[in-house]
Amino acid sequence: MYAWIWRKLPFGLWGKLTGSVLMIGAVSLVLWMFVFPAVEPMLTPFDDVQVGDPNSGYSDVSDPSGVTPSTNPGDHEIPYETTEPTISPSPSKRR
Repeated sequence: MYAWIWRKLPFGLWGKLTGSVLMIGAVSLVLWMFVFPAVEPMLTPFDDVQVGDPNSGYSDVSDPSGVTPSTNPGDHEIPYETTEPTISPSPSKRR
């Protein structure tokens, strides 16, 4: 298909390059102005993502429940160890 389009474009190499850029631009414009906005409502379930526990106390600004995120870092427990382990050096082996 692309070879057929390339052969049908007029005016030699520079005309074919210009025509190709114009066609890519036209297709992109149609996609951004008409196709993507028409398809966006169908993608809403995939765009509505929530990571973590919904009852953790963090909320979106537009959350109607009125729960605001906590600014105190001690309010939430981190599920892993945050201190670095102390490793004692092994005795050196001399021969």
